[in-house]
Amino acid sequence: MFGKIVYISDNIAHIEIPEGTPVAQNLMNMHVIFEDDNKKILGEVEDVSKEIIKLHFLGEIKDGHFIGGVLRKPTMAANVRLINDEELKVIMGVESPGMFKLGVCPLYDDKPVYIDINDLCSNHLAIFGNTGSGKSYTVASFVQSIFYNPNFQPYRANYMIFDAYGEYHTAFGKLNEVNPNYQFKFYTTNKQQTEGEILSIPLWLLSVDDYALLLEADSHSQLTIIERMLKLVRIFSTKDDISVEYQNHLIAKAIMDIMYTNQTSSSKRNDIFSIISSCSTEQFNLNAPVRGLGYTRKFRECFEINTTSGTFVESVLITDYITSFIKPELEKLEPTNDHFFTLDDLEKALEFTLISEGLLRNEKMYNDAIMLKVRLHSLAISENADFFKYPEYITRNNFVASLVTAKDGRKAQIVNFNLEDLDDRLAKTVVKIFAKMLFNFTKELPTRASIPFHLVLEEAHRYVQQDNDVFLLGYNIFERIAKEGRKFGMIMNLISQRPVELSETVIAQCINFLILKMTHPRDLEYIKKMLPNMSSEIMEKQKSLQPGTCVAFGKAFKIPMIVKMPLPNPEPHSSNADIVRTWQGK
Repeated sequence: MFGKIVYISDNIAHIEIPEGTPVAQNLMNMHVIFEDDNKKILGEVEDVSKEIIKLHFLGEIKDGHFIGGVLRKPTMAANVRLINDEELKVIMGVESPGMFKLGVCPLYDDKPVYIDINDLCSNHLAIFGNTGSGKSYTVASFVQSIFYNPNFQPYRANYMIFDAYGEYHTAFGKLNEVNPNYQFKFYTTNKQQTEGEILSIPLWLLSVDDYALLLEADSHSQLTIIERMLKLVRIFSTKDDISVEYQNHLIAKAIMDIMYTNQTSSSKRNDIFSIISSCSTEQFNLNAPVRGLGYTRKFRECFEINTTSGTFVESVLITDYITSFIKPELEKLEPTNDHFFTLDDLEKALEFTLISEGLLRNEKMYNDAIMLKVRLHSLAISENADFFKYPEYITRNNFVASLVTAKDGRKAQIVNFNLEDLDDRLAKTVVKIFAKMLFNFTKELPTRASIPFHLVLEEAHRYVQQDNDVFLLGYNIFERIAKEGRKFGMIMNLISQRPVELSETVIAQCINFLILKMTHPRDLEYIKKMLPNMSSEIMEKQKSLQPGTCVAFGKAFKIPMIVKMPLPNPEPHSSNADIVRTWQGK
């Protein structure tokens, strides 16, 4: 079948086909061996014509191991033959502990492809493909293959699947039937769903950055406002005497700032009553008793205006009353611990933020604060407020532990977050909140990477975008995880049909790829530009793939290869609508 080497140019060998030799089989993408001076060089068929077969060099097989790249090309006298079974095992792997069967190679009569778990699962993974190309099936098959592996039991795995459409519950819901030590946990945003738990996030675990995303902050001044709000809500949530004293101190200071302005008494009164209407305590409300020598006035009565002088009738009394609550030493008060608080408590803290720090006299900052106030109130009165109602106080570490604890108290290896009832903006924020929380958790572990987490982001283009985060916060959490997460055991698995919409930084940090059929020219060009190891040969291969078949390449693969994924069992809930059956009412 293979004749002499005609010539070698760059990384391509041109082999003649002897006259009269029938090319009985489809050689495209098949692998060959160049035997030369006790050296075996691996090549792949790139092009076949009537007279010439073109093969490009992939690497060298030496002492039963594959070494990528070719430093010294074969001589013109080298013998060329098809790869044999033993050599195939070198590049396709063999069944052993620490390996799992990813799928089969259709080019070689469905021979199994075994992958080193460490090489695949300790690095970021990207799965790209058109809608209908089998992405969900590939994800389900890939994860099932790990857990169904008889030679390996990942009891301490932590797969956190952020599921845009609720597809994976059926694929992993019966995981404990495979092994009773495996558990699946399901969180949902669908309040009508009877299975699983309603997603609930403790507000006190969120940082300034998290609230900036949640409230759609777009200026650095708003970060200062949020930081002040969180300080106040933590002080107020202690619900002790100091908390009340601090509230009175803030109200008193704000009122006295108004009292010392050049406004008319009428304007001063309006501003003061506006403060009392939004921020009130037992000591500061319109009906609070203000005691003088031998008489008592209600707070509002102290601001009656003398028609002759235009001043407050009880200016001395009310000034003495207000200043008695100003305690400068409270300015240094800082919250010592987190406490339970609600969205209502946050709104109250933001109201107090509005009257403090001179915001009332700074038009720009006041407008920024009002925008945050409107967005916070919109969240507090919306149906989404339920997702931020955690029943009791819990620490960050205990909350993370609760995420991976099943109802029976055993460890859950797969946790599925069904986000289908959240709009894109809130879904992105929720995923970022969890990603940041888990990343910080792994960074603070005493032993680095001792508790790995795998974030599986279905429809990743909804979340992993080039957002305003870097400008506002100085970083994007997905980009930070992409660059730093691997060493802490924080691994991302991106699934997307539109890689062009993903962050370039994140894609550039992915080490392994499963590329299913893609046809959009912008996506193809983007992948080729972003991935230096995405050769034109690989690009051509993926265009003709069948559903559920991918081009796999990266650190976990000796060479780029075509892999047919096994049909997941059970399957994810991602099949097409049965139009014929539906139209007929069957």
